[in-house]
Amino acid sequence: MISIQLFIAAFSSFLVVGLVSLYDPGAVDGYETEVAVTGDDADRLRAVANQRDGLSARHYDDRGSAYSAFEDNRVAAVLDATRDDEDRLIVRVTAPDAGLETTLLVVQLRDTLEHVEYVERKGNADRLEETPLFVPPEVEASPYVGFTYTVLVPLLLFLPVFISGSIVVDSLIEERQRGTLELLRVAPLSLGEIVESKLLATAALAPLQAIAWLGLLVANGTAIASPTALIVLVAALSLLVVGIGVAVSLYAPDRRQAQLLYSIGIVGALVVASVLPEHPANTVAKFAVGNPTVISWLSLVAYCLVGVGAFAAVKAAVSRLDPDAL
Repeated sequence: MISIQLFIAAFSSFLVVGLVSLYDPGAVDGYETEVAVTGDDADRLRAVANQRDGLSARHYDDRGSAYSAFEDNRVAAVLDATRDDEDRLIVRVTAPDAGLETTLLVVQLRDTLEHVEYVERKGNADRLEETPLFVPPEVEASPYVGFTYTVLVPLLLFLPVFISGSIVVDSLIEERQRGTLELLRVAPLSLGEIVESKLLATAALAPLQAIAWLGLLVANGTAIASPTALIVLVAALSLLVVGIGVAVSLYAPDRRQAQLLYSIGIVGALVVASVLPEHPANTVAKFAVGNPTVISWLSLVAYCLVGVGAFAAVKAAVSRLDPDAL
């Protein structure tokens, strides 16, 4: 497993550059997109667009010419800027409907429009009834730093957890279908002890893999502030997810339905995670950069309790299971 990780890590520079191009297209040298800016109030929009990395704005006095350039693929998108009766800037964006370039373009345009909104708010600050809060000026920083801690580290830590659950589902289903689970019963072990051993052995893969990934990150110059907390977090989640996988594999009739139920369970867990006080990915990022909050520590404790609870629940369920029913 570690050898496979080292093989994958050999291509990490290509993967990181490709993913960062989605995360922050302007960070990739040489990537330049030309867009058309038109409308009755396009000067401010064009000025802001030309200040963004990787974006070049060409002004068209005539809307028809701008849309013709878009249809002829001479520009990647059209930004039509007008003002309504209340002097609000309205920007209508026309972009391709599919493709990787569209994804990159949407990210760039979203960043541009957010900056236009900031400029508009700043210009209209005198109309506000209350003084807005002071916002520190934007500082230059490498996009690889934000990408590494908010995307790459959570991805590397969570992926082994989901894979471990899928492995235990396949393992137990195959044992049942081939009858080898029945052969294991001749050993001086109960069914509960056999399943418990498989659960613990599979759940241990994720934290071991997390240790290897964190070691590779550190070796490549990425500092990890709280590796112990991250490994404990991965171990707790692995215990929970693998416990779900064991429960599914013991009651599902075949591998296809087992994997379907497992996938539905993981998707449901992700939905639940989105409404938590702190998303697990944010918890990982905060521990990685060395800025955990009270909620981060409470979340870690909660994950540990839930993981241990899932293990105890599966152990109790297996002890009541009739071996002849498998």
